[in-house]
Amino acid sequence: MLTVEEWMDVKQLFNEGHSRRAIARLTGYSRNTVDKLLQQAAPVPFAKPPRASQLDPYKPYLQQRYQACPLSAVRLIEEIRPMGYTGGLCVLRRYLAGFRTQQCAQAKATVRFETPPGQQAQVDWAYGGTFADREGQPVKVYFFLMVLGFSRMLYVQFAPSMALPELLACHQAAFTFFGGWPRQLLYDNMAQVKLPGGPGAPWNPLFLDFAQHYGFIPHTCRVRRPRTKGKVERMVDYVKDNFLMGRSFAGWPDLEAQGQHWLTHTANGRVHATTGRRPVDLLAAEQLTPLATAAPYRFAPKSARQVGADGFVHLERSRYSVPPEHVGQTVLVELGEQRVVIRAGDLLIAEHPRASQPGACMTKPEHVAAFWKLCQLPDPPRGTPNWQLTFPEGVATRPLSAYEQAAEATP
Repeated sequence: MLTVEEWMDVKQLFNEGHSRRAIARLTGYSRNTVDKLLQQAAPVPFAKPPRASQLDPYKPYLQQRYQACPLSAVRLIEEIRPMGYTGGLCVLRRYLAGFRTQQCAQAKATVRFETPPGQQAQVDWAYGGTFADREGQPVKVYFFLMVLGFSRMLYVQFAPSMALPELLACHQAAFTFFGGWPRQLLYDNMAQVKLPGGPGAPWNPLFLDFAQHYGFIPHTCRVRRPRTKGKVERMVDYVKDNFLMGRSFAGWPDLEAQGQHWLTHTANGRVHATTGRRPVDLLAAEQLTPLATAAPYRFAPKSARQVGADGFVHLERSRYSVPPEHVGQTVLVELGEQRVVIRAGDLLIAEHPRASQPGACMTKPEHVAAFWKLCQLPDPPRGTPNWQLTFPEGVATRPLSAYEQAAEATP
């Protein structure tokens, strides 16, 4: 196999006026080799001729089977042995290794997605560490991050918990910091945003109520694909390395004060590597929804409850009635100081005075009347049986007089 330098030597000798015979004598190649090299516009790498493998007849089956379920070579060889495969396990393992390499490359492939102004922000939580308070008790520190997709404007807030009230409070603080909010917010599949249960899990109704109040559309990235929100993922390491590392803080107020100073003078005042502009300079072009378009969200205690068959929801050992058409549904119950408000999605379905003592039953006359009316409706007709019974034709039938005659004739 000739190298690029050797091919260039032959070309150079020919350009200097040497004959093919002279080039063959100077380089030691045969004249046929010299002729072949001079005809090539570029050096042709040596290609090893393909060799037949005992695995060739089974490769379509293996490819289809592995894509459906990535079984091991030990499992797959048990399946292709009865099909006639007589080769070894190592050959099969080398073949499957190519599939795994391809899958890893596909899993890492990411398309950079640039959002227009005001379109999207990305949100995430990160763990900062555990520290001892004055009594020696461990205190966990988390930090909330929100990044505007167009300007790369960053907001960070530290909190002792990632619970939903903390998450919503951090959202409101970020909206105030930015002067508004974008049309969409992108999250991972955190339990505060989506209830547990996999990709098709429903939204957390408490969080959805917050999103509907401000009018933004929440989205979640694909499961086990956090780089879909890569803008905020990269900011996690940036905060840890550029702000937290090597610094000391005297309690929560000092941590928050230094964090705000760092955001203003460093994180949002630097020239961003991707945009080539300072985030603070691009913020005015974000076209965010202004803060004045929505009243501040009230953090009244809320909980999701399921309406029982009797038309009541249970809260703090008391019962509150709802209309009968909501039986079996999951509703959002807001507990105020004097009132209890029950919603099904955006619809306000019931409002009661708060029970003065546990065990109270708070009802509305219209709810009770609707239940009585529903109970007095006639039962729906029974459906057709889910089985069949057929009678053969021509079955003989006898009149009753025949049985009477037979009875009289009996001694």
